[in-house]
Amino acid sequence: MKSLQKMGGVAALFEAVIYISAFVFFGAVWEFPADANAVQQFTFLSDNQLTLSLVNLGMYILFGIFLAVLVLALYQRVKDKAPDLSALASIFGIVWVGLVIASGMISNIGLGVVIELSADDPKQAMTIWLVINTLVDALGGGNEIVGGLWVLLLSLAALRANEFPKLLNYLGVFVGLAGTLTIYPADILTEVFGLGQILWFAWLGVVMLVKSPGTRWGQCR
Repeated sequence: MKSLQKMGGVAALFEAVIYISAFVFFGAVWEFPADANAVQQFTFLSDNQLTLSLVNLGMYILFGIFLAVLVLALYQRVKDKAPDLSALASIFGIVWVGLVIASGMISNIGLGVVIELSADDPKQAMTIWLVINTLVDALGGGNEIVGGLWVLLLSLAALRANEFPKLLNYLGVFVGLAGTLTIYPADILTEVFGLGQILWFAWLGVVMLVKSPGTRWGQCR
């Protein structure tokens, strides 16, 4: 049990690191020529295929693997005192794992397909690329409903079980609600969820590494 909690804590910290790395990469490093024509865009993607594939590997597939460890560790931690809520939260957590990993596989396989096709038919390749991006957004980035429900329900379960600091759980409720509300396509909600999750994952990881399950938390902590 204790070793699983430590693994969960490490996984949560890695989730935060992956989030930060993705924000930095797409915000400061990645310079996709959005205003260029299709041939120029696919030339850019071809030149940077390895980089983008590795980023997708980390941002989706590794994220999903660490998330699976964290979902299991958190379920084990709160299931005795909040069995129904923790079980329901874990269902959404497991679904989120599958969606995130599937997004990464679709993105990387699709990238290779459109780069190969673009040599003969750039317009058709661009159409397929737009479809792939829409699919990946729908599953793992454009909305965060499933992930939001996991964080929300888990935080409510932790509040009932008095398992983590209350401020951390209230943060989880806020972040989870923001994620759930991304059913309405507003960029601000997605950004709030992403930035909030960085803080939530990091704080959660530290708590899981330093505090044993069953620790009682004061009302102001």
